[in-house]
Amino acid sequence: MSETAELKLPDGQVVQLPVVEGSAGERAIDIANLRAESKYITLDPGFGNTGSCLSSITFIDGDNGVLLYRGIPIEELCAHSSFLETSFLLINGRLPKKAELESFESEITRHTMLYEDVKNFYDGFPRDAHPMAILASVVCSLSSFYQDEQGSPGEVSYLNSIRLMAKLPTIAAWAYKRSVGQPFMYPSNNLRYCENFLYMMFGLPVEEYEPDPAVVEALDTLLILHADHEQNCSTSTVRLVRSSMTNMFACIASGICALWGSRHGGANQEVIEMLEQIQEDGGNVKKFVEMAKDRDSGFRLMGFGHRVYKNFDPRAKIIKAKCDKVLERLKVADPLLDIAKELEEAALNDDYFKEKKLYPNVDFYSGIIYKAMGIPTNAFTVMFALGRLPGWIAHAKEYTEEPKNRIGRPRQIYTGPESAHWLPFDQR
Repeated sequence: MSETAELKLPDGQVVQLPVVEGSAGERAIDIANLRAESKYITLDPGFGNTGSCLSSITFIDGDNGVLLYRGIPIEELCAHSSFLETSFLLINGRLPKKAELESFESEITRHTMLYEDVKNFYDGFPRDAHPMAILASVVCSLSSFYQDEQGSPGEVSYLNSIRLMAKLPTIAAWAYKRSVGQPFMYPSNNLRYCENFLYMMFGLPVEEYEPDPAVVEALDTLLILHADHEQNCSTSTVRLVRSSMTNMFACIASGICALWGSRHGGANQEVIEMLEQIQEDGGNVKKFVEMAKDRDSGFRLMGFGHRVYKNFDPRAKIIKAKCDKVLERLKVADPLLDIAKELEEAALNDDYFKEKKLYPNVDFYSGIIYKAMGIPTNAFTVMFALGRLPGWIAHAKEYTEEPKNRIGRPRQIYTGPESAHWLPFDQR
């Protein structure tokens, strides 16, 4: 007989609630029938203590700095895998055989082009339109180009997943080209995934462009590190939107919109803005480190510590090595990067930060790398979206294939007037 928990209510009623245990030992109390049996619901603002689903995609142990994709440590994937192989793993639940990976890569390569009519959309945006606004809008609009598709729902969904994986880099690169007034670069089938993106971002029709191998390697690693992270805000949004059985393009557009916020995907942008603040104040890093220790100063170090990882961010340990390699290779002369390195050293060697385990996280290093690559600051979240895409697809697919899935419909505790009436204007 499975374990149960007892909940004693104010009227003396005792409700038996099943205990569920995950494959990694995480335990939960199943309250699915609580309202039906007792008329009570639970209140959990932000859902920080509520499991919304059963998932076999990603596992995080924040206390010990563990991140697993389908059971495989993130360290192994970054050392031996590519972003597309990792994407296959997340979406399909297993590592691909060699022929399967080659087919997956080929399918994505052959779908990187956008309909020529899509180019006209970009003319309708202001030159200074935020790239996340463009990304979400164009992704959602793709559903109008792929209507009444032939095949089973699963086949159509998978093909649209391939299209999204293929076209999102093109959409993102064209948003950048629009902002700087340069001609769009069409994707090249001769280039691999990350090389192709950098080519579309920074290539020009008048000259040859060859991405630096160190930059390509770092970008591929960054995309792997961002590919999934359990039920974060954007992933939960994708699953909730998918629960209404809308199309895959609308689901991913909703995830992009959720990621856009500064509390979620905008963290690496905030790192650069913090560095700019320090630079404008004269570049005195020690001053700002001391301010960060003072709760009354109003200043907070961005890119240090993590809500989930209470010890260290395993992704940061991986990307730090790539960051050092890229900065050494590119030899970028940028005072912001100098400030970043000084800030990193100061924080890592300060007893206050060590005691509180406020180590640099993945956002700190990714912001530095994107800055060195020449990615505009307001496009950092776009880069996050490129990486998170396979995770969103995997969760939408997992939800759809769950036999007992239900449309998302959270409850609420009403706190408004108990009884009110309409009044004429002279009585209001």
